[in-house]
Amino acid sequence: MKNDLSCSYAFVVDQANFSFSKSYLSSLQNAEKLPLVLDWAVGEEKCEIAKRNSTAYACKSNNSYCHDDSNGYRCSCMQGYDGNPYLIDGCQDINECVDPQPDYRCIKNAICNNTVGSYTCTCRPDFSGDGYTECNRDNLQRKIQNIYLIIGITAGVALMVFIIFGWSYTAFQRRKMSMMKEKFFQENGGLVLQQRLRREEGSSHTNTIKIFTADELEKATNGFDKDRVVGQGGFGTVYKGYLKDNCIVAIKKSKVIDRNQIEQFINEVFVLSQINHRNVVKLLGCCLQTEVPLLVYEFISNGTLSEHLHDKLKASALSLDIRLKVAAETAGVLSYLHSAAYPPIIHRDIKSVNILLDKSYTAKVSDFGASKLVPANQKEISTLVQGTLGYLDPEYLQTNQLTEKSDVYSFGVVLVELLTGRKALCFERPAEERSLAQYFISSVENGILLDILDDNIVCNETNEGKLKNVVMLAQKCLNVKGDERPTMKEVAAELEAGLRLKHSWAQTDRHSEERESLLHDTQPLGFGYEYSEHSVHIDSITSHVTLPFPGGR
Repeated sequence: MKNDLSCSYAFVVDQANFSFSKSYLSSLQNAEKLPLVLDWAVGEEKCEIAKRNSTAYACKSNNSYCHDDSNGYRCSCMQGYDGNPYLIDGCQDINECVDPQPDYRCIKNAICNNTVGSYTCTCRPDFSGDGYTECNRDNLQRKIQNIYLIIGITAGVALMVFIIFGWSYTAFQRRKMSMMKEKFFQENGGLVLQQRLRREEGSSHTNTIKIFTADELEKATNGFDKDRVVGQGGFGTVYKGYLKDNCIVAIKKSKVIDRNQIEQFINEVFVLSQINHRNVVKLLGCCLQTEVPLLVYEFISNGTLSEHLHDKLKASALSLDIRLKVAAETAGVLSYLHSAAYPPIIHRDIKSVNILLDKSYTAKVSDFGASKLVPANQKEISTLVQGTLGYLDPEYLQTNQLTEKSDVYSFGVVLVELLTGRKALCFERPAEERSLAQYFISSVENGILLDILDDNIVCNETNEGKLKNVVMLAQKCLNVKGDERPTMKEVAAELEAGLRLKHSWAQTDRHSEERESLLHDTQPLGFGYEYSEHSVHIDSITSHVTLPFPGGR
């Protein structure tokens, strides 16, 4: 305290931190700051005791806390809160992001997010770090790598899912296909055929027939590629196929099959497998794993007789001797089927398309899809008419009674095709000429046969005798009444005799009566013999020596 005439001073200091000096009395106004401590407390109790008396306890705010003092206790707001802790709602949240404190601050490039009683820091987009101590700009290459990594992981997962799904689907399809093949195999009589083949194993007359799988024939035909088609008819399509051993085969895929006749189909396959005739297309096996059974035959390379007859260039190479050889070989097959096979077989679809030729013009009869087995002690079969227009037996067409003479009629049409080079049925010709069989009979009766014979065979005078016999034979085969037609055995013998004994019709004296009747009241045909205006009923077959014809080998 200073006391003089002008004024007096008084001050309070912390005695522990202050040393009195006389200079303070003369120059107090310029004195340095003096240490002062103001210490106070709420009550004289400590916090633990004060909390027990809830009425007198001074820390009212929920966000406050009590701490002991040397003289008692005091109240303070919790960290993150500010205000008066002695009031009920006195301590309020501090928004550190609006009014940042030195101790509460996010670093540069970080975003502050206020929370109740605290705050958080996050780095801005394109920056990485914790937001409190670092926020560094992302490296572009690293970002691209991360993108590639994400894409790679996603693609890998997708590929794995696709592979698993594909494998599962493929396995399901294979199982489904396997079950379907087994179903078709049983429906098509596979078990029956296997049993019959096992019973015949070791038999001397049994030929090996293979049961092919669907996969084998699928590969052999390149998935039944249309470029592999070598023939197509009313009963199915024929494909050229290559087996594993490079063996070339013909695979016939039928259009339809009657499930009620599976047993008969299997029987036919089995019987055909036993045929070992040099002029029959050999059946190598079958496949029963498809909806419609597939038949596998040996492949004949030179096409069909129809192609050779109705192509001008190819027809010119077919001499009469070749044509008669083809006719004799075909007749020999039919004779074998009718007389030597057991049970007998009626082909039912003999036509030039179903007669194949190899490179040496050897005939090979094919397509037994319409064939019928003749039950024992039965000469005819009641059945729906089946065959090809132009070749169909008119008697069979009217009565539905199928006999071996139906094959004789169809063969007669083929014989006329060989003589004329004309198609069996052609709607482009005039009405009276559309049916070759009817036009041929009409031409014979009217004495104009020369007009329809193929120029390639009538130009040679040495063919006259052969032509005469064949013409008469064809006429007999085309008789409207089946009983008046010769058997195929007789036809085969006649043709074979004609090939072995040239001009046999002119070498026997007993033929003179026939020649006189042929030459009586006739018009010339232009190659040394004549026909009457009426049908010739000379039985040229019985007027020859019947020669033995080997039906099989």
